[in-house]
Amino acid sequence: MKIIVDAFGGDNAPLEILKGSAAAVAAYGCDILLCGDESVIRKVAADNQISLAGMEIVHAPDVISMEDEPGEVVKTKKNCSMAEGLRRLAAGEGDAFVSAGSTGALLIGSTLLVKRIKGIKRCALAPILPSDSGFYMLIDGGANVECRPEMLEQFGIMGSAYMEKVMGIKAPKVGLANVGTEPTKGGELQHEAFSLLSKAPVNFIGNVEARDFPAGVCDVLVADGFTGNVILKLTEGVAGTLFGNIKGILKANLKGKLAAAMIMPGLKAFKKRMDTDEYGGAPLLGTSKPVFKAHGSSNAYAFQNAIRLACDFAKGNVIGTIEESLQGSK
Repeated sequence: MKIIVDAFGGDNAPLEILKGSAAAVAAYGCDILLCGDESVIRKVAADNQISLAGMEIVHAPDVISMEDEPGEVVKTKKNCSMAEGLRRLAAGEGDAFVSAGSTGALLIGSTLLVKRIKGIKRCALAPILPSDSGFYMLIDGGANVECRPEMLEQFGIMGSAYMEKVMGIKAPKVGLANVGTEPTKGGELQHEAFSLLSKAPVNFIGNVEARDFPAGVCDVLVADGFTGNVILKLTEGVAGTLFGNIKGILKANLKGKLAAAMIMPGLKAFKKRMDTDEYGGAPLLGTSKPVFKAHGSSNAYAFQNAIRLACDFAKGNVIGTIEESLQGSK
């Protein structure tokens, strides 16, 4: 298994990317193809005693930053690490591609260089979020602000395939984000999407209200990109605020510190279960070959997990399952 890595994508590149890649090689036995400025990669690795065993380097001197227009990935910065990695993936030189760089650039680059699965209207960002019962997928997490009903149907099909093949969930429950559970709730988009998902080759359970998302009532939550991104950012914000307040209470005085000592094992287990670093990022579903978006702020551990999921993505034949399911939905 060979994973192509954008060595210069994200806030902590290339150091944390190299550390995460080295850990992935050691843990999973995969090969890594690093794309980026070779001299910088070798210097950072040497300065930080990071082994490059199991890794090849493809020199790509340009970097596309978060400030660049996403389209520059195929225009003025077509020699950047992200574009080079996507071209290598399209040419069959690796099994999957992982980047912590600009989401917009990754979406455009993947669509134009790797191409979409035949019949897929739009690629979608599909982050995994923690829930009371484990985790669930949110699709679309922000790639497509405006959607048509058939796009939401395809999001459900793609999300179901990924959750079954990569996350190991049998007959994943697919829900539609809405303001009520009744089929008549929502606007025209939700009404038509509900009808299409009801006939799609997925385990559709109907509409799901926001208060039920954290409970884990579904395994795949379908939404347009605008709604999905609001859900994603709100979930992250509430989790951060909640943990911050708990930490403040436990450190406020001696009683709190004593209580913290007694419940620390449970708190650590809970924090680990709710930690997004455990999932590493999100697949970009709909591309003809596996593309994985790691968190922009990924540390080495998060990036290692992103590579692990990219390996599972490629091994699970998710794309083949999506293609078969699309045939079944016609």
